[in-house]
Amino acid sequence: MLKTLTTYTAPIALMIALSAPAMAQNQPGAHFFEMWDLDEDGIVTLAEARERRDDIFNMFDEDEDGVLTAEEYVLFDETRQADMELNGMGQHAGKGQGGGKGQGGGMGQGKGGGQGMGQGMGEHGVAMSMERQNADLNGDGQVTREEFLQALDPWFTRQDRNGDGVLTPEDFGRG
Repeated sequence: MLKTLTTYTAPIALMIALSAPAMAQNQPGAHFFEMWDLDEDGIVTLAEARERRDDIFNMFDEDEDGVLTAEEYVLFDETRQADMELNGMGQHAGKGQGGGKGQGGGMGQGKGGGQGMGQGMGEHGVAMSMERQNADLNGDGQVTREEFLQALDPWFTRQDRNGDGVLTPEDFGRG
């Protein structure tokens, strides 16, 4: 019963957790901090990000076996896409639109505006790092909890612009 209830509430919870800062457009990263700063101290540590990401994994691991199968990922992908559309990102979700410097994690084009396929920087990059092709580190079509958590690290490192080991609102600013 609890897992059935979770199955229905998981998409709603994910949409909240991954939604873009529609109401805080003038404050890059504001919504990210609302959802990922678990102790509300104004910074997000790698441990906090891993804990939030583990929560997301648990929402979609319907059979609780520690693996997101291709079938379980369908609901996850649909939920993430609906969230992106709800927040005005539509088809550009996952296309390296972040406000990062240089080439980000993919084939971006120069300072900040990259249009290529890549993880880039910014709030949307954390969602893109959860895409199956980015989280399936060994390419076997399934994503284990370990892979899902490990796929966060490269995004976190790129997003931490000053290399201090934590994310602050300044890490989400322009330039």
